Amino acid sequence: VLYDDERAVIPRRAVAGALVVLAGVAVMQAQHVHAVGAGVLLAGVLPVVVAAFAYPAGNRRTMELAGGRLDTWQRILAMVLASLPFWLVLSTAGLVHAGAPGGGQLAQSAVVAVVGGLLATALFFGATARVRRDPTRLAAVEATQSGEVVFAAGLEAVLLGAGLPSPLAWAGIALIVAGIGSTVLRDR
Repeated sequence: VLYDDERAVIPRRAVAGALVVLAGVAVMQAQHVHAVGAGVLLAGVLPVVVAAFAYPAGNRRTMELAGGRLDTWQRILAMVLASLPFWLVLSTAGLVHAGAPGGGQLAQSAVVAVVGGLLATALFFGATARVRRDPTRLAAVEATQSGEVVFAAGLEAVLLGAGLPSPLAWAGIALIVAGIGSTVLRDR
């Protein structure tokens, strides 16, 4: 349990919006089941689902433990340091299993680390710090992280030539946007 005050109750609208977003992600990925198999798809999706909960929960816990004494950059550093043992184990397992990454993979990882890991995290942490006492607004800010799936699909088409999303993927994107919208636009 993260909180022992009114924030301990998860707003129903936020849960409903999160379920719509999750359904959208599932619809987007459903097209890949035939190509890679359900087991491989699940092995790829399960860590993402865990991270979707662990990332905001870690952020919330860091905000609570620090009591507002850490700014956004200090909270990012705290989260990096706290998760470093996991990343070292994962990197070692990858190195043993698949070998060292190539130069292209390292370059792509560096871009993702800077854009997604540093810039997006700073914006996300800054926004959550502003609304940390309002559980519905906090949930709305956290819902925006699922927008990354939409941006990734678009950027994959533009930068990597992967082609436009399929009609099924567009339906999933529509569900994601609707889920975020239902959470974000609660006061309007």
